Amino acid sequence: MDLDQFAALRTPEGSAALDAATERAGGDPLAAAGALRSAGIPAGLAAAALTQAELRRRAVGKFGPAAAGMFLTRAGLEQATRGVVAARRADRLRAAGVRTLADLGCGLGADALAAARAGIRVYGMEADPVTAAMAAANAEAAGLAEAFTVECGDATAFDVTRVDAVFCDPARRRAGTGRRIFDPNSYSPPWDFVVGLAERVPHTVVKVAPGLDHALIPAGAEAEWVSVAGDLVEAALWCGQLAEVPRRATLLTEKSSAGVARHQLTGSGAVEATVGPVRRYLHDPDPAVVRAHLVAELADALDATLADPSIAYLYADAPGGTPFARCLEVTDVLPFSLKRLRALLRERRVGRVEILKRGSALEPEKLRRDLRLAGPEPASLVLTRVAGAPTVLLCQPVG
Repeated sequence: MDLDQFAALRTPEGSAALDAATERAGGDPLAAAGALRSAGIPAGLAAAALTQAELRRRAVGKFGPAAAGMFLTRAGLEQATRGVVAARRADRLRAAGVRTLADLGCGLGADALAAARAGIRVYGMEADPVTAAMAAANAEAAGLAEAFTVECGDATAFDVTRVDAVFCDPARRRAGTGRRIFDPNSYSPPWDFVVGLAERVPHTVVKVAPGLDHALIPAGAEAEWVSVAGDLVEAALWCGQLAEVPRRATLLTEKSSAGVARHQLTGSGAVEATVGPVRRYLHDPDPAVVRAHLVAELADALDATLADPSIAYLYADAPGGTPFARCLEVTDVLPFSLKRLRALLRERRVGRVEILKRGSALEPEKLRRDLRLAGPEPASLVLTRVAGAPTVLLCQPVG
């Protein structure tokens, strides 16, 4: 989409096209396009409206009902922060005394809008003209146009002395192709500029990919990994006066009538868990805990041990309910052998299995086919290593 196409969507005719496209979103795209053209909507406007309607439909999972009034791009939606994560970040900034914030590389405005809702004055910078225009439109749709303003330009040129905090979410996809960028030096803005912000602004937050190499974490920064309903969604670096602990794992649920449940585990991220034998209960840590290198802290809380120093499964004598790990009861432990495993499952009349794995090269779906399951009973199979040896655990979930 270009600026002219976006401007067309903002006209009364464009609004009517969006309404018509929304009624047909999620159905057959060719039939929807034909219906809009039959209604007299020009082909270009119909295509733009249908794209927006489909993106809005997909965006509900991130933004909830607010998605219905937002303008979106595919790349922007993919990189945008989920609503519950952005709201929690805004609350933390507000609690730290932040009143003015620069969002450098604001994208579609997900984080900026959350901060504005929390009472923070936000100045957005966005290099892409269409995305910048959409962010401004999203602020207007949310009734936050005075609290969140957007300028199209180079994020590195923003005068950070104007604000008391900076948030930066560097672009990690190549313009035009949408391909992921794995080298931080190729981010936009580049990594050196991003980490240098912490030396210039006492309150700096940087959103990074969950797979960030711990070696890239600046000295003194707090690195936080966030999961939503068990799905690892992002990591962030809290720098300067915002840093509270070396490592943090934050678990959130999707927003509901009961609100958002929040659980946090903190620690140094440098402690190694004790290694011992397989015990009665297996705890599968949330991915935020694993990525934050807080498995040892969780092991201590559960009185648990690893069975292999490189595999993040924890074993304990008691189920020890915790929001930070799923618990399974181990009924059988055997060296991996397809023949022996098939015989055991046949003996137990197992016909349905979920397959978990860490430290195994086996493909779960191929193994499922090879097992030739038949029977009424369910079970969980854990493919892993114990003291370096390929091992399979037959388990049952613990409520």
